[in-house]
Amino acid sequence: MPAVSVALARRVPPPPDGATGRLAGVLADTHGRVHRDLRISLTDRCSLRCTYCMPEQGNEWLARQSILTLDEIEEVARVAAAAGITTFRLTGGEPLLRRDIIDVVRRLAAIQGPDGPIDIAMTTNGIALPGLLPALVDAGLRRLNVSLDTLRPDRFRELTRRDRLDDVLRGIAAAAASGLRPLKLNAVAMRGVNDDDLVDLVEFAGAHDAQLRFIEQMPLDVGHTWDRARMVTREEILDALGRRWTLAPVPGRGGAPAERWTLDGGPQTVGVIASVTAPFCGACDRLRLTADGQLRNCLFSTTEYDLMPILRGGSGSPRARLDAIDGMLRACVRGKLPGHAIDDPGFLQPQRGMNAIGG
Repeated sequence: MPAVSVALARRVPPPPDGATGRLAGVLADTHGRVHRDLRISLTDRCSLRCTYCMPEQGNEWLARQSILTLDEIEEVARVAAAAGITTFRLTGGEPLLRRDIIDVVRRLAAIQGPDGPIDIAMTTNGIALPGLLPALVDAGLRRLNVSLDTLRPDRFRELTRRDRLDDVLRGIAAAAASGLRPLKLNAVAMRGVNDDDLVDLVEFAGAHDAQLRFIEQMPLDVGHTWDRARMVTREEILDALGRRWTLAPVPGRGGAPAERWTLDGGPQTVGVIASVTAPFCGACDRLRLTADGQLRNCLFSTTEYDLMPILRGGSGSPRARLDAIDGMLRACVRGKLPGHAIDDPGFLQPQRGMNAIGG
């Protein structure tokens, strides 16, 4: 899309009385799933270069003028909250690279939905947490997920192409001391790479009052080099952990992406997100907003719904603008398929990598 210059000096107000149109109805798709979680990507840039996400060099970054402004993010978020979204998860790339990240959290945390304040969560690599976490908590951040695939410095450098493990560990220590709970650590399990780290990662998480969540490697890398044979499956993860602990399933998963198990009766738990071998599409309640204003109804979707003409069109009444955003949200939800069909022979990997989609 061509770049559109726009000056937004205003603070986005709540929708005026009588200007909400259809905004009271929940975001339900044609398969009966009600959507309550919006993942908001703030940037496609990252301070790491994880091998399963992006190449070390040659990345085609989004043009700066195409990135949503804070006012635009807030406007979409207000409409989403009025339509029943109860959680905003801030993602990237690395969301803490965004210079206005404190203001993003503060303004989104001030939004009220029909049932009260919105829950503000974030997924991060943790590198910038020590310097920013007090202000983030003060602004309204309530939950954190930190990515950590290995505890071995040499392996971390190879995986991320950066020597930043000590920085990540300091970020996790700051998160553990902050009182934000639940604190979750995310690890992508890869055969021959970190599959011998699984027990160590769980023990590290327990020492930091955190829950480790293992994620099956998914076909979301920019270079399209995903190889199913290198993926460590849910059953393999559970088998490895079962040799160290007695696992018992935690009931009541709901729409959560992770299945959870207690370790030796609890209280510590471990989670597995098995998007490939045990998809949870039937209970999915998530939508995604990319950093350049595209709505996505599935992480693996090849279709996007473009909000930019609405946000930067510069015409129409406040009511028409709000209704247009709401209409696009509902069109995106209506277009959601029953599942991602990774196992279908005709499955096509999204053109965007995870850093440009948002986690």
